[in-house]
Amino acid sequence: MGLTAGDDMSQGISYIDIIFLALVAGFLILRLRSVLGRRTGNEKPPMQRPQDEDVVVDLATRRRADQDDAARPARSSTDELPLFLRRSTEPLVAPEAMGGVMAIKAADPAFDENRFLAGSVAAFEMILNAYVQGDTKMLRSLLADEVYRQFAEAIKGFADRGEKLETELIGMRAASITSARLDGRNAFLTVRFVTEQMIVVRDRSGAILEGDPSRFEQLVDAWTFSRDIASRDPNWRLVTTTTPEE
Repeated sequence: MGLTAGDDMSQGISYIDIIFLALVAGFLILRLRSVLGRRTGNEKPPMQRPQDEDVVVDLATRRRADQDDAARPARSSTDELPLFLRRSTEPLVAPEAMGGVMAIKAADPAFDENRFLAGSVAAFEMILNAYVQGDTKMLRSLLADEVYRQFAEAIKGFADRGEKLETELIGMRAASITSARLDGRNAFLTVRFVTEQMIVVRDRSGAILEGDPSRFEQLVDAWTFSRDIASRDPNWRLVTTTTPEE
């Protein structure tokens, strides 16, 4: 994502028993421009969509697969993961984060890392779409007051300048918990997202100011979520956004 604004840490909304209420200014600033996250150097040439071997699951395909799964009885938390994560050959929790995850589970037996990860993936898509669409009603229900104000001002700024941000989330390539720790009653988990996105900024006449609608880029974002595990409030807050170096 690029800027740090705090300390460390698919089946849409029905997966989420965690609601992400607060984003940080770093996320906002980077979302104002045509590049979200960090380019990985794996940018795709014009009009080249991911092939099966890319292991990129189109979001619509993911939703259909998860809807089919919804009819199955006695689903485990692994079943609740998006299809692309169930197919992943990479660990969903990095080895260096495992100790922190176990500490959080010991302190909060209700915590499940698979459900948390599924919720974070759904939240990524939901928040990005709401921002790009200027859906302030949706953002109001997801963001803390100050962060909502910043988002609303940014959306208004685009409108005042006659600019339009267009972002298509082609698919999610990877998502994993890369860091986890328990600091007193507060749990912190960092999720690394790798996405395929098409991003364009247009002026009032529709001319492109930034980006290329025939290309999409592979971007990396890291979001750190925090929750007071002693609280009866199940909600996790996004407290930090960064741009991973790797």
